[in-house]
Amino acid sequence: MNLHALPPLPCYLNGHYTALPDAKVSVMDRGFIFGDGVYEVVPVYGGHLFCFEQHMARLDRSLAEVRIANPLSHGQWREIASKLIANYDQSTLGRGNSDSNSPSNQLIYIQITRGVALRDHVMPADLTPTVFVMSSAMKLPSPEQRAHGVACVTVDDFRWQKAHIKSVSLLGAVLARQISADVGATETVMFRDGFLSEAAASNVWVVKDGAVMGPPRDHLVLEGIRYALIKDICRKDGLPFVLRRISREEVRNADELLLSSATKEVLPVTTLDGAAVGNGAPGPIYQRLYNGYQQAKKDLSE
Repeated sequence: MNLHALPPLPCYLNGHYTALPDAKVSVMDRGFIFGDGVYEVVPVYGGHLFCFEQHMARLDRSLAEVRIANPLSHGQWREIASKLIANYDQSTLGRGNSDSNSPSNQLIYIQITRGVALRDHVMPADLTPTVFVMSSAMKLPSPEQRAHGVACVTVDDFRWQKAHIKSVSLLGAVLARQISADVGATETVMFRDGFLSEAAASNVWVVKDGAVMGPPRDHLVLEGIRYALIKDICRKDGLPFVLRRISREEVRNADELLLSSATKEVLPVTTLDGAAVGNGAPGPIYQRLYNGYQQAKKDLSE
């Protein structure tokens, strides 16, 4: 890609705001050499950060796991994000205002690497972390995807054993997602030792007999921010919510199958490996969770 083909939107890099095409890091940065870093993606609706403190808590957990001290306070992260949100709005005025590409609906991407050092697998002490933040457009699922659901495929989970860290080392997720992209599917649902883990870039939920079920919170699954959000929606709507190990057979026999992520929100899966999920159409539990999610977004701006 031509560097100057990047949009001239503002970003934050190591204490300075600059245009995205002008942001540069050293080739000796450990994020570039080793993928030695973590990241977060915070949704923005109507100019408001969504579940910001939950994202910050997960950022703290990831940083602690890889032994990088958080270089900024939550308040400082919020200040940077707020400036980028405001500047992004100004930079994109007049480029369209649909629900999926409105300038007020954005994604704040945060990346922290261990910093710049000579190449050595051992973690150097006292490095200054590299801090990068940018805002980009949020593309939500299309009305057609919501009305008819999406197709997914399954594979054995071939990634590492620390999936709970939101690491920038995403090659496993890239390879997994490409498996579904190659056949025109939306996601790749993965199983480890015969039990559901997650999808390449989404959490996966199984609905059976009116209950919403997901894999347990452990080192094999990235605990999506929507774990707590979906649990809260279920509580308010009187839906049973269960976290436990879920077999491949249970997934295939689900009444409904759902994906959740920052950009998908909650999305119904109606085809899995070419076979219909449930009756092959988005189900009533999906609709209730989706409605609850939209209410949570509405509450954000009130």
